[in-house]
Amino acid sequence: MEKFKFFFNLDKEEKWLNEMAQQGLVISGKNFKYEFDQVDSKEKLIKIDYRTFKSKKDLEDYILLFEDSGWQHLVGNKNSGKQYFMKKDAHADGDIFSDQLSKAERYKRMANGWLSLAVIYVPIAIVFFQTNIIDFKAFLNPRSYYLTPGLWEMTGSSFWRSFLFETPFALGRGIAWSIPPALIVLYVVFAIKAHYHYKNTISKEER
Repeated sequence: MEKFKFFFNLDKEEKWLNEMAQQGLVISGKNFKYEFDQVDSKEKLIKIDYRTFKSKKDLEDYILLFEDSGWQHLVGNKNSGKQYFMKKDAHADGDIFSDQLSKAERYKRMANGWLSLAVIYVPIAIVFFQTNIIDFKAFLNPRSYYLTPGLWEMTGSSFWRSFLFETPFALGRGIAWSIPPALIVLYVVFAIKAHYHYKNTISKEER
């Protein structure tokens, strides 16, 4: 079974996954969609950590540490960030985190990850700008993306045939250069949201 959902708040994602587990559906894979396996027992507890690793060996050591504590690693690789665990030992603790501070740290790691991605795209955006791939004047004048000679002097059906034919190409010219700047903004927004959740989780510890 597959479901498409997007979560930024890890607590809300955990809540949803545990609701699915109560229906006998346990997460077994995640890419753009969540994949679920049907299981007999509905007494499952799912928790999420956020970590990336330099090597596969580091990931294996991390997983082993959790398995020794009674938690089974379900989904996640060394670059995925989100790591999904299921409680497999009835005597294991009810959470993979010892306190709110360690729970908040996953949002801090998430924020740093998004900022790192934003930084990667900055040089690309600069190169696009310096080589005139990014043309802000053209952005302010969308007509310049249409290269059909005399298009804007045409009338009637001739105009619409030419206009509709070239529009997909014009959109490609207009959108392609904007991808790096758009990704930078998107990743920074995600980092800010992750930092907000970090602060919010920390505040719960202080109450």
